[in-house]
Amino acid sequence: MLKDPEKTIGNLIDKQSVSFISSTDGDGFPNTKAMRPPRKREGIRTFYFTTNTSSMRVAQYRSNPKACIYFCDKRFFRGVMLKGTIEILEDGLNKEMIWQNGDTIYYPEGVTDPDYCVLRFTASSGRYYSNFKSEDFAIEG
Repeated sequence: MLKDPEKTIGNLIDKQSVSFISSTDGDGFPNTKAMRPPRKREGIRTFYFTTNTSSMRVAQYRSNPKACIYFCDKRFFRGVMLKGTIEILEDGLNKEMIWQNGDTIYYPEGVTDPDYCVLRFTASSGRYYSNFKSEDFAIEG
């Protein structure tokens, strides 16, 4: 049993250079893509990612906000899947909060680029895999 899920899982997440994020398409099939790690996280419940407002993924989340994110430590073959929902944030405060120098390569008009938005993922539960065992856990709000 995980002694301190927040610490164990938080450390795993912070060391990864890639995250995997999933949505559901109009036919009910999962769609997963690799993304850069979250720009910000609040514990293991809330995560912030950047993406293009015009993307297929944003359209899918607008239609069905159910989502999951996955982080894998390939060196030790451990991983964590978090299930929850995604909100599309287009307000200036959230966009500025996670903006980084160099983002103009993706969003040429800067932090106010209409094609720049923030995905806020809020986890409700998860599943952790390590040492040939999996464990489900709830995430408190």
